Amino acid sequence: MSSIFKTVLFTTFFSNAVILSAQTEIHDNTSTTTQLTTTKPIQKLKESNFHVQLDLQTKYVWRGMEMMTEESTPVLFPQLAYSYKGAYFYAMGGYSLNGKYAEVDLGVSYNWQWLTIGISDYYYPTLNGKKDHYFDFQKHSTGHWLEASLTIAPPKIPLQLTVSNFFAGADKLPNGKQAYSTYAELGAWYNFLHHNRISLNVGATFNKSCYNDYAHGFGICNVEAKYTYTVHFKNQWTLPLHVAYIVNPVFEKSFVNFTASIGF
Repeated sequence: MSSIFKTVLFTTFFSNAVILSAQTEIHDNTSTTTQLTTTKPIQKLKESNFHVQLDLQTKYVWRGMEMMTEESTPVLFPQLAYSYKGAYFYAMGGYSLNGKYAEVDLGVSYNWQWLTIGISDYYYPTLNGKKDHYFDFQKHSTGHWLEASLTIAPPKIPLQLTVSNFFAGADKLPNGKQAYSTYAELGAWYNFLHHNRISLNVGATFNKSCYNDYAHGFGICNVEAKYTYTVHFKNQWTLPLHVAYIVNPVFEKSFVNFTASIGF
């Protein structure tokens, strides 16, 4: 047998062996895949009570108030929440992109049918972190603002009324006494075309408060007209996009603000 014939024979045998091995491997993998895809899950995963959300605001405007009056910049709001049988707990931060603003909020609320009551702690660290004392609740030095709130939202009616009051903390009148700043907001909305909403919120303060620089009594401090479109993803993530036109008659200010909220 010549060397050339031996070489051709060996090459043909080797090629056939490789092809046969590959076909066998493909068949085995296909069988394994079919077996895996047809196997029923042992236990169905339950929906988590934890919720994560991240908001981005082009300008930090809250209840008609401009929270950053100097070196204004977009602000990020990360939030972790837990809900269980009407109870809702959350921890939220607020951090400007230029590092000139920070906020840490904790809150708990309970919802029963059309009524929600809650308590929140708003804390504003100093720009120099070394001077912060988070557990300082002294009357004249604390950075905490403690608020109680009540929300009424009748079922099947697109109306909502929220009343809140700062009952303790750094909310002080010029004479050092507790101001008990009170804010009430009435909101209405209309949903259309599946994921679209237009809403109107009107807020007012009733006393000398942080909403009017502790200068006078009743006054409308927040008028907000907002359009919202919510993007829904297949993995159950949502991305509400908001554009709001805001007017504050007390301070004679107006803003156009964009907010994006991603949560799951």
